[in-house]
Amino acid sequence: MSKVSISRSKLNGNITAPPSKSAAHRALICSYLAGGGTVSPIINSKDMQATLGVIDGLKDKSPRVHCIESGSTLRFMIPVAASLGKSVTFTGEGSLLKRTVGEYVDLLPQHGITVKSDGYLPFTISGQLQNGNYEVDGNVSSQYVTGLLLALANLQGDSAIVLKTPLQSKPYVDMTVKIMNDYGVRVVETNFGYLIKGSQKYQTLDYNVEGDWSQAAFFMAAGAICGDVTVSGLDLKCAQGDRYIIDVLANFGADIVVEGNQVHCKQSELKGIEVDVTNIPDLVPIIAVTAAFANGQTVITGGERLRYKESDRITSVVTNLEKMGVDVIEQPDGMIINGCGDVFGAKLDGFNDHRIVMAFSVAALGAYGKTEITNAESINKSYPQFFEDYNSLGGKADVICDTE
Repeated sequence: MSKVSISRSKLNGNITAPPSKSAAHRALICSYLAGGGTVSPIINSKDMQATLGVIDGLKDKSPRVHCIESGSTLRFMIPVAASLGKSVTFTGEGSLLKRTVGEYVDLLPQHGITVKSDGYLPFTISGQLQNGNYEVDGNVSSQYVTGLLLALANLQGDSAIVLKTPLQSKPYVDMTVKIMNDYGVRVVETNFGYLIKGSQKYQTLDYNVEGDWSQAAFFMAAGAICGDVTVSGLDLKCAQGDRYIIDVLANFGADIVVEGNQVHCKQSELKGIEVDVTNIPDLVPIIAVTAAFANGQTVITGGERLRYKESDRITSVVTNLEKMGVDVIEQPDGMIINGCGDVFGAKLDGFNDHRIVMAFSVAALGAYGKTEITNAESINKSYPQFFEDYNSLGGKADVICDTE
């Protein structure tokens, strides 16, 4: 266990966005199904270790594979393993033990797979996945749709994914479809969901992973709140939904300029906004932190599923904002933040959630007094070098072992 102690400061300078873990997850699986090719660059995070470890385990015919705390790895790889006829038990640790894979408990047995699970880990499968129509709730997690898309193209017959409810976080599925297309596999979007032709072959190629908009958002917001930051290595035409952070910050009134693959954001007077986060749930912690420094009311809606992430991110964000003296009201699907720019350092809970720790490290930049955040080590899930990059821009973050 560790905590980070942060003093008020400003971030200034240039930084390159780390490679997208969302894109890397998908490319690694496509490469595995293709039987070769490289995927790079990849950040050495726990989530990447999870996907690489599961792939290695399946190659070695291991009876158990460990997903660490990666929900993406778990929900993507269960149907992929089933499409290959693997008999295997999926395990995990920490917050992943509390995250459901219940959709697969009912769905996979309808298509040739024997499942042993109560909807949570451990999750054991055996049998051979069969093609057909797969009816899925679109408002539970887009990760189920991505997992099925990756797997169904690997079967002999044609299949369809039928969405029983509107699809939330659709940009993540768009990313899946785009990366599958890069590997030569075609998916057809329809008015009911997706059609996937069978007997398709993933092509072998060396894949270049694009920069991560989700991680870049922390530094862009830091610039908008109290700094002057340029983030490079970003593709404005990519399928990542979190590239919408540019529009969100612009709506706040941020001084933001896009040039080529760079986004330049510097301190300016911010104002409250209304934002629907249905398709950009991972941005909520940093949007909320930005709202605390904006004058006026910010209303965040559409985030119901945030309650089932590494932490209940709605409650986590609200709890920490309140500790920092911010006027915030929790809502079932989001929050209302009455910002005035007066934010105060406090002892905060990291909730063992990487995005909470990183977002409130940005809040600490503009807060009066020192801020301490627990579970600093949780950044290893997605961005182990976060505090190194943060300090390289002028941040004052000291990560220390918590001996209490």
